[in-house]
Amino acid sequence: MNIHVLICDDDPLVHEALSVYFDKFGMTHQSAFNGQECLDLYQKGTFDVIVLDIMMPVIDGMEVCRRIRISSTIPIILLTAKSEEVDRLLGFDLGADDYITKPFSSLEVIARIKAIINRVRNPSQKESSGKVSFKQLTVDITRYSILIDDVPTHATPKEVEVLFLLLSNPKIVFTREQIMNLIWGYEYTGDTRTIDTHIKRIRAKLPAEIQKCIQTIYGVGYKFECNEE
Repeated sequence: MNIHVLICDDDPLVHEALSVYFDKFGMTHQSAFNGQECLDLYQKGTFDVIVLDIMMPVIDGMEVCRRIRISSTIPIILLTAKSEEVDRLLGFDLGADDYITKPFSSLEVIARIKAIINRVRNPSQKESSGKVSFKQLTVDITRYSILIDDVPTHATPKEVEVLFLLLSNPKIVFTREQIMNLIWGYEYTGDTRTIDTHIKRIRAKLPAEIQKCIQTIYGVGYKFECNEE
């Protein structure tokens, strides 16, 4: 699996630790030590994933994530020395795909990167075409795109996967834990309200008549079902 990683962190020890394991697993990589350098390298190069520290000089990681998400769905893994829930939820709200709190195991980072890249490159398809549609909405998992009236709508890979899961399994209730395990691909130990953030972002991108089809089952999770009047 050929993977090119952009490492963005102001701590040289983080770069050193990650580089050793990236080299060992055949991953190529480049390093940025502040937010502006990260954006410059990203714009000049072609990367498969960004490992992005939140607390960086010049431009912080949250702002870097926000700027990149304006035009790209490249997978982003946030690193932070903080463990406060507000940082985690804000990071996901800005479009991050994953979140790791320092100190971390370099092997854990490798596992997270491989899981994300595998989902992007080899998406599981619920239908042979890789597409599922409802009214003017189409989700194409092979292209990781959401279309409204055949017009692409900007969405992160996680948003596409969550919507595809619900839309391709109408009337089936998924708990937050099930969604986390099915989409993230590993046992997640953080707050499952992360799913609520993704659902909020997805609803905001859909036509009003389809937004209400993503129903909240309070205390449980979500399902896709339209109650036609």
